[in-house]
Amino acid sequence: MITLIKNADVYNPDPLGFKDILIADKRIAAIEDHIDLPPQTPGLTVIEADGKIAVPGFIDSHVHIIGGGGEGSYRTRTPELQLTDATLGGVTTLVGVIGTDGTTRTMPSLIAKARALDEEGITCYVHTGSYQVPVKTLTGKIEDDLMLIDRVIGAGEIAIADHRSSQPTVQELAKIASAARIGGMLSGKAGIVNIHVGDSYDHLSLIEQVVETTDIPIKQFYPTHINRNSHLFESGIEYAKKGGYVDFTTSTIPKFLDEGEVKAAAALKRMLEAGVDPSLITFTSDGQASLPDFDKNGELIGLQLGKVSSLFKAVHESITAEGLELSAAISVITKNPAKILKLSQKGEIAAGKDADIVLLDQRNFQIDSVFAMGKPMVMNNKAVVKGTFE
Repeated sequence: MITLIKNADVYNPDPLGFKDILIADKRIAAIEDHIDLPPQTPGLTVIEADGKIAVPGFIDSHVHIIGGGGEGSYRTRTPELQLTDATLGGVTTLVGVIGTDGTTRTMPSLIAKARALDEEGITCYVHTGSYQVPVKTLTGKIEDDLMLIDRVIGAGEIAIADHRSSQPTVQELAKIASAARIGGMLSGKAGIVNIHVGDSYDHLSLIEQVVETTDIPIKQFYPTHINRNSHLFESGIEYAKKGGYVDFTTSTIPKFLDEGEVKAAAALKRMLEAGVDPSLITFTSDGQASLPDFDKNGELIGLQLGKVSSLFKAVHESITAEGLELSAAISVITKNPAKILKLSQKGEIAAGKDADIVLLDQRNFQIDSVFAMGKPMVMNNKAVVKGTFE
C-alpha cells in the first residue's frame, strides 16, 4: 500500500512548510517539496491536502482502555474504550492503565485489550499495576513484566496524595521506581512510573522525598492530574522547574473547574510563562475513567466519564483561546510523550517513522483525516474503520 499526501502544510511538530509525504506500508518513506509517482504505480492512493495541516498522530498516554471507575459500587464501572473513541479524536497511540480497581480490572485483561486495539489498527502499550501498593503485576515482578511482556512499558498508575491510594511510604515508592528503572534499562523501555496525584496538600512531596533520599532521578516519575486544583498546579510549577515531568488531564466537568481545577490549555500557557521547559509538559485524557465528585467526608456524590476526544479539544483551545503557536500546543500530545515514553517511532513526521498522521482543516483546526500505521482510519471527519463490535 502506497499513499502520497500532496501539498500539506507540515508540522513535525515544528513547521516544515508545504511538503509531499510518501507513505509506504506502515512507515513514512519520504518528505519532500514535491514527490511525483507514475499514476500506474501499484497500490497508489493520492490524497490532495490543499488547505490541510499535517501533524503527527496524537499520543494519549493515560487511558483506561478496559474501563475504570467503580467508586460508586459495581454499577459505576465504566465501559471499555472503542476504537473510534480514539481515532475520531486523532489518537493513534495509547497507553492503557488500571486505576482504583486493581481487583476486577486485571493485567491479563489490560494486555488483551491492548492487543485487540493493535489488531484494529492503532498502537497500544500498557503500564503494569494500578493505584495499589504492592503493585499487582502479571509475572509477580515489575522488572519481569517490563522485560518479558512487549506491551508493558512502565508501572502505574500508582496513587499518592489521595484518600483512594494505598498510602505508600517513601521506601515503597522508591522500590517501585527502582524496579521499573532496572526493568526499563534491561529491556530498552522507558520504565517510567506513572503517578496519580490526588487532591491532598501533600502534593508531590512523596516523589520529591524519594529523589532527595535516593539515587533515583526525578525523571523516573511521570505524575498526572497536576491541574486538578490550583494549589497542586502551583506545586507542579516548582516541581517542573526541578526537571520533573508534569501531565495535565484534559477530561473535566464544569463543577471541577468551578472548584479550582485549572483548564489544561490555561495550565500549559501558565507553565510556559513561568519558564518551565516545554519538553517536560504533556496532556493526557484519562479517557474512560470515572470523574468522581466526593464531598468533604470522602462520600461519592457524582460521577461522569472521561473522554479521549478531550485531548485534542484542549490543544485546540490552547491555540484558539490561549494564543499558543500550533507547534508548541501540538508537542504536548506528540513529540513530548514520545520522548518521555521512549517511543522512538512515534511523535514526529519524519522519514522512517511510523506513518501516524493527522490532517487538520486549516480554516478551523478541526480533524479531517487520521492515518494510523499508514492506514486511513478517519477521512473527511468520518470513521472509515470501526472497531470489531462498533
